[in-house]
Amino acid sequence: MTTAVVGAPGSPRRYLHSLWLLSARDLRVRYSTSALGYLWSVLDPLVMSLIYWFVFTQVFQRGDIGAQPYIVFLISGLLPWVWFNAAVTDFTRAFHKDARLVRSTAIPRSIWVNRIVLSKGIEFLFSLPVLAVFAIAAGATVGWGLLLLPVAVLLQLMLLVGLGLLVAPLCVMWGDLERTTRLILRALFYASPIIYGVTDLPGIVAQLAVFNPLAGIFTLYRVGLFPEEWDPLAVGIGAGMSIGILALGILVFRRLERAVLKEL
Repeated sequence: MTTAVVGAPGSPRRYLHSLWLLSARDLRVRYSTSALGYLWSVLDPLVMSLIYWFVFTQVFQRGDIGAQPYIVFLISGLLPWVWFNAAVTDFTRAFHKDARLVRSTAIPRSIWVNRIVLSKGIEFLFSLPVLAVFAIAAGATVGWGLLLLPVAVLLQLMLLVGLGLLVAPLCVMWGDLERTTRLILRALFYASPIIYGVTDLPGIVAQLAVFNPLAGIFTLYRVGLFPEEWDPLAVGIGAGMSIGILALGILVFRRLERAVLKEL
């Protein structure tokens, strides 16, 4: 993690070991109380995909939205969105949830953000076989763009770490930001190319949409199955914004860490 030295002394090896233990604990707690276990990682995006597929292909018959097979197009956008949405939602209570440990531990406090990114990211990786199954069943063609999948994961990880280092401390300082963040996420779902592609948008709307970093990241996720979705401008801006948000998050976190500890 790029934030391994933020906030307190300690070796990167110790930090990564603690990060893994905390992330594994989160996963165990999540699945130990659930009869369906792993299936919950894929059930939500799968149900959403089926609903949108039915609405846009069977009810409105809008064949010009997204790419074919549309169900695969939907799943390839909804799976990374679930990772993004779940992580950002948890950022809003990252410090309050374990306030006593945050105050007393010698581990860098950035770990309480990064553990969320990692645990939700592992759930995302576990859900990818579902995309593969639907792609094979629907007869989707695999192209060179599949090699860019690790780049998409890396950029989303950087974006989430940066956002977490911004959102988590700010939500401690201003409690109303938790509800505000949830409202923003609802709007961002429709402002991101999930049920549609960047290439589906008209004129000025498409030009503005590329400044959403998720547009470039989701393009990288899809280009392996839908090469026509390739948009170098969206990818370049998305990469630049992800790096910029990560740098801003580290800076803000360093400035607010002491104030956060006082609030807790």
